[in-house]
Amino acid sequence: MEKNGIGDLPSKKHFEILDGLRGIAALAVVVFHFMEWAYTDFSKNFIAHGFLAVDFFFCLSGFVIAYAYDDRISKMGIMEFFKARIIRLHPLVILGSVLGLLAFLFDPFGGHPELYSIGKIVLTFLCSMLLIPLPIIEDRGFNLFSFNAPSWSLFWEYIANIIYAVVLYKIKRNLLLFLTVVAGVVLIFVANRSGNLLGGWSGPTFFDGAARIAYSFLAGLLIYRSNWIVKNNLGFLGIAVLLILAFVMPFSKWNWVTEPLVVIIYFPLLVALGAGATLKTSFRKLCLFSGKISYPLYMTHYAVLWMFGNYYLSHKPNTEQLTYIILIALVLLVALAYLVMKFYDIPVRKFLNRKWMKKFSA
Repeated sequence: MEKNGIGDLPSKKHFEILDGLRGIAALAVVVFHFMEWAYTDFSKNFIAHGFLAVDFFFCLSGFVIAYAYDDRISKMGIMEFFKARIIRLHPLVILGSVLGLLAFLFDPFGGHPELYSIGKIVLTFLCSMLLIPLPIIEDRGFNLFSFNAPSWSLFWEYIANIIYAVVLYKIKRNLLLFLTVVAGVVLIFVANRSGNLLGGWSGPTFFDGAARIAYSFLAGLLIYRSNWIVKNNLGFLGIAVLLILAFVMPFSKWNWVTEPLVVIIYFPLLVALGAGATLKTSFRKLCLFSGKISYPLYMTHYAVLWMFGNYYLSHKPNTEQLTYIILIALVLLVALAYLVMKFYDIPVRKFLNRKWMKKFSA
């Protein structure tokens, strides 16, 4: 998941509609995580494919990284690139881990921290902050990162960034196309074997995550390098509706077919359309706000999700109560994401940029 604003480097313009779509996708992930507690039968979940937002993030990430760094990484150097990515991504990895630990220890609605030794909890926390997969907490479904489950996608994002800096930024387009096709075949195999593309977040499904980012990140790179930017008049609302349709499509026995089609064809098309669409002035502030809070929202919401899950299991709220609870929680989580962005993420990144980053000419 590429979390930086697309205008991370000031001499580059924003693709503001893509920023807006990132926020829509982040919100879809949050809603999906709420709803999967209430509807363990995904066929009854209205946003049962909200998890595919991560694949959209991966595709967008490839496009953004190529756009921001293809013509700069050789000048800035690999180490400066790594510093830039760590500064952009890791402050919220740490905060998400801290919030997750606090929720684990002090959940008012349940949880069983007493079942685990202090050493095991400390080790799990350190691995979460350092993005070292450690799926050992049973109460957390053996997540790769038990104190902040969404970090699994950040782990693969880091891997993709490393491979980009070492190899991918300099390969020719034809080789990139070949690798993308191969990755697409692997993704189809994973979907066929598992019945869907829901894996990657847990120990048993670890390598599903590799298949998911491999195709989508490469596809994003390919879109940019091939200049597959489709000029259109759909605007932000039109493309946002198209994106939402992917998340609310029915969950069925045909997921092993429909999900790869969405990831392999539909999401790259939406990135191409989003990059080429014209944004109305009236939606500019909304898109910028949506893009800015997307990463803080994604990385801070899951501590609340564990508490919500324990509340749901212990109190069994009815449908009306559940609706109010989720709507209020969404508003509060967006507000929290804004505060985290304004008073933690931006100041920390500014401080680290002053301390770590060398100046280099455009």
